[in-house]
Amino acid sequence: MSFTVHDPFALFDQWLADAVHSEPNDPNAMSLATVDADGTLSNRIVLLKGHDAQGFRFFTNYDSRKGQALSNNPRAAALFHWKTLERQVRIEGPVEPLDPAQSQAYYDTRPRGSRIGAWASLQSQPLPNREALEDRIQGFEAEFEGQETFSKPVYWGGFVLRPLALEFWRAGDYRLHERVRLTRASAQAPWTQSPLYP
Repeated sequence: MSFTVHDPFALFDQWLADAVHSEPNDPNAMSLATVDADGTLSNRIVLLKGHDAQGFRFFTNYDSRKGQALSNNPRAAALFHWKTLERQVRIEGPVEPLDPAQSQAYYDTRPRGSRIGAWASLQSQPLPNREALEDRIQGFEAEFEGQETFSKPVYWGGFVLRPLALEFWRAGDYRLHERVRLTRASAQAPWTQSPLYP
């Protein structure tokens, strides 16, 4: 029997909260799919770092492969899979960069090593050897020595995925899973809901 989603954001909140208690690692991990400028599809795991009715937020190097892909084609699809709960959520929609002040606010909450790492890593670029990365880390450690807080790199920040489609999936016996897809024409439009065959 299919289920009805009365508020997709409230249901996502509940499922994520359940996953926090059941998943052994990273319940906020999501697979993020993008399309490069040449049409090549790419997929990777990122961590959800905030969400509300406005969208789902994650952070990265804007010069990375996904950052460049989202600059050229600002749409993405995300997937949460919580194996212990036998549940999935799919999200599709346009993506926008966060305001730099919002990115800085999140950056300031990260461990110092992660903040240094954002400066040191030329994400997705060829790495000649591990020493090259370690040298960059040491260089930025020296540059920010004695500073508790410091600015994020201009090439690092957040994105928000604004959902125009959400699909909730939960496992059923004999692979007769329950699926409900919600779509809307814009962020202000009401959701249209449809159960799907497994």
